[in-house]
Amino acid sequence: MKTSIATVSISGDLREKLAAIAGAGFDGIEIFENDFLAFDGGPREVGRMVRDHGLEISLFQPFRDFEGLPEPERQRAFDRAERKFDVMEELGTDLVLVCSNVSPAALGGIDRAAADLRELGERAKRRGLRIGYEALAWGRHVNDHRDAWEIVRRADHANVGLIVDSFHTIARKIDPQTIRSIPGDKIFFVQLADAPLIDMDLLYWSRHFRTMPGQGDLDVTGFAAAVAATGYDGMWSLEIFNDQFRGGSPGTIAADGHRSLVALMDAVRRAEPQISADLVPMPAPIAVEGVEFIEFAANEAEAEDLRMLLASMGFAHAGRHIAKHVDLYRTGGVNIVVNTEREGFAHSAYLMHGTSVCDIGLKVEDARATVERARALGTEPFEQPVGPGELKIPAIRGVGGGLMHFVDDKTELAKVWETEFTPVAAQAISDMGITHIDHVGQTMNYEELLTWLLFYTTLFDTRKTPMLDVVDPAGLVRSQVIENEKGTIRFTLNGADQRSTLAGHFISESFGSSVQHIAFASSDIFKTAEALKATGFAFLEISPNYFADLQARFGLDDDFVDILRTSNILYDRDGQGEYFQLYSSLYGDGFFFEIVERRNGYGGYGAPNAQFRIAAQKRSLRDRKIPAR
Repeated sequence: MKTSIATVSISGDLREKLAAIAGAGFDGIEIFENDFLAFDGGPREVGRMVRDHGLEISLFQPFRDFEGLPEPERQRAFDRAERKFDVMEELGTDLVLVCSNVSPAALGGIDRAAADLRELGERAKRRGLRIGYEALAWGRHVNDHRDAWEIVRRADHANVGLIVDSFHTIARKIDPQTIRSIPGDKIFFVQLADAPLIDMDLLYWSRHFRTMPGQGDLDVTGFAAAVAATGYDGMWSLEIFNDQFRGGSPGTIAADGHRSLVALMDAVRRAEPQISADLVPMPAPIAVEGVEFIEFAANEAEAEDLRMLLASMGFAHAGRHIAKHVDLYRTGGVNIVVNTEREGFAHSAYLMHGTSVCDIGLKVEDARATVERARALGTEPFEQPVGPGELKIPAIRGVGGGLMHFVDDKTELAKVWETEFTPVAAQAISDMGITHIDHVGQTMNYEELLTWLLFYTTLFDTRKTPMLDVVDPAGLVRSQVIENEKGTIRFTLNGADQRSTLAGHFISESFGSSVQHIAFASSDIFKTAEALKATGFAFLEISPNYFADLQARFGLDDDFVDILRTSNILYDRDGQGEYFQLYSSLYGDGFFFEIVERRNGYGGYGAPNAQFRIAAQKRSLRDRKIPAR
């Protein structure tokens, strides 16, 4: 598979774009004309720069408002084309994109357009060039790839072919399967883009909200499968217009783009195995069985505060590492590791972020296959020296530079706790009803959100939920959930772009994106709440006004609401399902624990309660900062 990306898709000047595109592993570029016009060197210099980066110019675009014009506009269009051909010859590319006419002067007519393209094809042939015709979703007379194909078919010229774009097809709700009947050798180029589903003007939607495949809501996989079924064997290219990407890191956006293309074509190959796709073999998306452990980095003094908080939730000291200052705490099926080493990755994480989650361990179907797939998608494995008796546990870097380790049941990794930890003297364990980790909340700058969404959905067998706006008294935080069908893995990704929000405060004070909260599942949250009261657990106190409104909204009886109020338990309902949640007070600069109970298949995360929880947390944060007299 040969991959390409339009220069308009990422930020920077042309030199910066080329470096980022080459660094991400692309084979070619589409030169968007404005990027060329803004460059201070000639076309020959641009061509040399591209080739010096190991890239090819796969397409020059766009050539606008060409076909179906009356005279004298028609002749001027051909004159413009000849000047484009001059530039293409100096650049060293042979394919130009001609998009369907949007000019009010365009006359329309299939045969008229075909005749113009045939003549243009003849002119291109004399120079060894090719013409690719594309239907814009907002074209004046041609806005459907089926009509564009009919024009190309009637033009009947070897140097004239079709260019298809997933956005233009899907945005107009045209069935992509109609592409399967087009001969693959007449498709000269394929452009791919995803987008969130938004009901708005097509041109505005396209110019501002396109995303990489897998980051939006469009069926780009179905589109790509239809194209691949034709036998098409050319470039698969990204053409992304996105306001956020234009201001983002060129290297990050380019890497996301390449990851999205590799994952997309892997999905096509798995959906339709008979389709030939020239891809490096990789394991299928990885099944996750659950969170095996959460590791905190801390120093000795702060670790003691964390241990006391864990003890108040029923965690018992269960083991000590055979060679390091690392302790294991357990309750139910939850493993929490506290690392106070003074060297190594965890210590570096502590120096950078303070006491924080530095590592998430996932139990997967196959740990080594997980790293193999991650590598194929552009993520480098993480390694550090292991000591005598320690296991080499496969790992990669995740959100905020933190680690993700992987264990499984099919190798020696299944005995990691017995192998690497020495049991400590048995402690009495209070059964508080906590059973496992329900979800992990990761907070990041908003511009990172799509990157990490793509990271999770391409590596693991997961799905994403619709993006939600979480109301903070100081602004909005955008939240999206990554989860699998079984509910054994759930990550809530929260993107903040304002420092004044609680999420933004957490990022700024802890110097980077990280895990902001961990939610434990309870088998009986009322039993858990009573047990927590006995241990001195510091509950987050919720406003009494919330509970009065709750009673009115759901028609709850007085006694039930009183129980919720006295235990600071928030409540939500989804069809027949019910959701209960309580929170710890804030730890450090915004980290917190949550305990939840799901009943009767509740599938959400208590989103309606988020603004009330955040308001309570911000009150707590404010009160902590008021100096005592």
